[in-house]
Amino acid sequence: MSMMRDLRAAVRPSLRKSVAPYENEARSSYDPTRDPSACSAVVDCAVYRDGARVESGDDCLTPREARLQVRRDGGFAWIGLHEPTEKEFAGIAAEFGLHPLAVEDAVHAHQRPKLEPYDDTLFAVFKTIHYVEHAELTDTSEVVETGEVMCFLGRDFFITVRHGGQGSLRALRRRLQAEPELLAKGPSAVLHAISDHVVDGYLAVADAMQDDIDEVETDVFSQTGKGGPRGTDAGRIYQLKREVLEFKRAVAPLRRPLQLLSERPMRLIDPDIQKYFRDVADHLERVQEQVIGFDELLNSILQANLAQASVAQNEDMRKITSWAAIVAVPTMVCGVYGMNFDHMPELHWRFGYPLVLAVTVVACFTIHRTLKRNGWL
Repeated sequence: MSMMRDLRAAVRPSLRKSVAPYENEARSSYDPTRDPSACSAVVDCAVYRDGARVESGDDCLTPREARLQVRRDGGFAWIGLHEPTEKEFAGIAAEFGLHPLAVEDAVHAHQRPKLEPYDDTLFAVFKTIHYVEHAELTDTSEVVETGEVMCFLGRDFFITVRHGGQGSLRALRRRLQAEPELLAKGPSAVLHAISDHVVDGYLAVADAMQDDIDEVETDVFSQTGKGGPRGTDAGRIYQLKREVLEFKRAVAPLRRPLQLLSERPMRLIDPDIQKYFRDVADHLERVQEQVIGFDELLNSILQANLAQASVAQNEDMRKITSWAAIVAVPTMVCGVYGMNFDHMPELHWRFGYPLVLAVTVVACFTIHRTLKRNGWL
């Protein structure tokens, strides 16, 4: 290890000497308090030239070193960050000349998917969706988890700012590095790969949510389901509908940016890459149709569930009313013979009491049989 440190120490002066002209150019915008080299939010930083990653030895490049290397030898720098603070991102923003409005959106997150041009930079926002596995769907289950990926695309750099615990781009970076022909197209190839990766995630989540909706639909229309005909599934349906709405907020606004990327010529987008965005837009269209279908189907399921609950309540009321009608006969008879009058029908007859009981039982049996024949009991 000491030998490696000595070797790096010997190489550093020559590197500093070779990039000195470019440092003079960058020093005017450099603020020591906003040194991007000290940014702990940087996940990966590399230079790509001719579709291949330029090896930087044991140490990972800092954003400044990557920029200077690109200015000197060509290629483009790809810098990945995860949830940087405003102070951490300020140095990188100054180094690459990022627009303050885009920087503010990238740091504070919670943005709608969009595509905005700023001078020589394109700023794109993507919502990532992750399906949350659950053993059983309840009225408090979290079905989808959202995150965000902000992308700054320039002539010779690509910066990603990721928010949320899901949606890592490490696997995507490795996959792109295995396709040098595509990566040689520059930063626009990375933008396409990220958009394709995000939309493919939408497709996977849509397929998983379809299973949850099918399960709820089966339970609602099954007499043996958890809710049965009494409507106790309404909480699960409403929770699932809220998750679909969250999904919809990620998918619907992305349609316009992908249309622009696939249809309108842009200076920073390679024409050979632009055609690939059409395929991503088609996949997004499919997902959007699925999400709209989910929303409409859940509306129908919820209405059917509420209708079943109303029918069940009506059945209960009919049963209660039927038993009240049956009980009314002995109540009436007992009320009549409970009055203190001297002259009552069959009051002093030996068989009067059994006769009244028999008439009461026959009347109750007749009412019960009639109501049961009519489906009230």
